[in-house]
Amino acid sequence: MTQCFSLTETRNWCYRSTFTGSGLRSTIIDLKDGTIMHCWIPKIQTESKPNLLLIHGLGANALWQWGNFIRNLTQHFNIYVPDLVFFGGSYTTRPERTEAFQAECVMKVMELKCVRSVSVVGLSYGGFVAYSMGVKYREFVEKIVICGSGVCLEEKDIKDGIFPISDLDEAANILVPQTPQKLRELVGFAFFRAPLVAWLPSCLLLDFIN
Repeated sequence: MTQCFSLTETRNWCYRSTFTGSGLRSTIIDLKDGTIMHCWIPKIQTESKPNLLLIHGLGANALWQWGNFIRNLTQHFNIYVPDLVFFGGSYTTRPERTEAFQAECVMKVMELKCVRSVSVVGLSYGGFVAYSMGVKYREFVEKIVICGSGVCLEEKDIKDGIFPISDLDEAANILVPQTPQKLRELVGFAFFRAPLVAWLPSCLLLDFIN
């Protein structure tokens, strides 16, 4: 079924159209260190608008998490929306996997695009990256909004029973699901009332995961 029709790719196309219609363009940036970054940037930079960097959380790519808001935001800001490394069109041959490395890569993109200062919104995992940028690049980051990110969370908090999981490995298996069952489990944790995706057939959920 998914060989003939991909619900995920159809949704991707819709989001790409929304981003393009909102005055953004897709660009690929080679950081010259084995890292390739994909980022949505303004087609035309408006000097009277402030710059706003949107950093997505765990998921398919930045399109899926900002697509419903992007049209309104571009009316007031010069918007920059990167795919973090190993999401969407960004990847690296370097061994680093930390949020500090992600922050470094995003910062290099901003420098190469001649962005002098930004406010940053980080969602979920993106909140950790935004926090790292704020700590390391204080003169560059004007303001930070962190949404749904446990930046003060410690490993002992998990062991003390704050969450219904036993350790970080189990958390990783849920946050980066590899099977339809794990994806449904993630949705169950993330939403008070399960959305439609929880009831989709496994073949469509596998299409999204892959």
